[in-house]
Amino acid sequence: MAAFEIEVDGGTLFGIEQGNGLPVVFLHAGVCDHRMWTHQFDALDENIHAIAYDRRGFGKTVSENVEFSELDDLSAVLDHFDIRSAVFVGCSMGGGLAIDFAIAYPERVAGMVLVGTALTGAPDFELPEELNPVLQAEEVARELGDVDMINKVQAHEWLDGPGQQSGRVGGAARELFIDMNGVALRKPKLEHEIVPPSALEHLSKITQPALLVYGDYDFPDIIENHRILEDELVNAVSMVIEGTAHLPNLERPDLFNPFLSQFLASY
Repeated sequence: MAAFEIEVDGGTLFGIEQGNGLPVVFLHAGVCDHRMWTHQFDALDENIHAIAYDRRGFGKTVSENVEFSELDDLSAVLDHFDIRSAVFVGCSMGGGLAIDFAIAYPERVAGMVLVGTALTGAPDFELPEELNPVLQAEEVARELGDVDMINKVQAHEWLDGPGQQSGRVGGAARELFIDMNGVALRKPKLEHEIVPPSALEHLSKITQPALLVYGDYDFPDIIENHRILEDELVNAVSMVIEGTAHLPNLERPDLFNPFLSQFLASY
């Protein structure tokens, strides 16, 4: 495994890579960084060229508060490695980025694994009232400006699941989440991201194979995104990893990794 840095307008992207062969780019969630994919890197065959990088505002990537596009940054990563087309494995915001990239640059996307994915332009979804206490706890923490409290609440929301007991997931997974999200929460805010247009009207144009994976403890609106994708993507297979929340690959790599390996073996 080797670290790399890529100069982009107003910043430097940091990432790691390993192996040779099929290019697979891992795109992290908005409460994590490239380290959320450690268990997947450890399990991958050497014939996979695995790449994971920290997007602006996360991990070891640095950026000035300039106008930027996630699509341009992802293109820069592919260009850096002279990759014409890759498989993308994206979680949450990383999954949303993969979808947006497939719409903007279909020729550069060979396939996608979308985990608890965001969806640009997703319709409003009213969350059930029983989730109000945890949502209100985050609101209070933000009003107080207490980064540690925000981090703890978000660990409850995204790692444990918003309707589950706080602390359900412990050990190394929780320690890593708190560290990754803590880094992101303390970084300066970037206020000039160019957000892609809604993906909803273009989903049916995505013909590449897609594996949809989510945990049944995730937020209901995330699960609804997956239902939309199941209906709209013409070449998608959906899997539920029961008893997991927003980060099933981190929480239960023993269940997630076989799905990933099987999908990649088809290339």
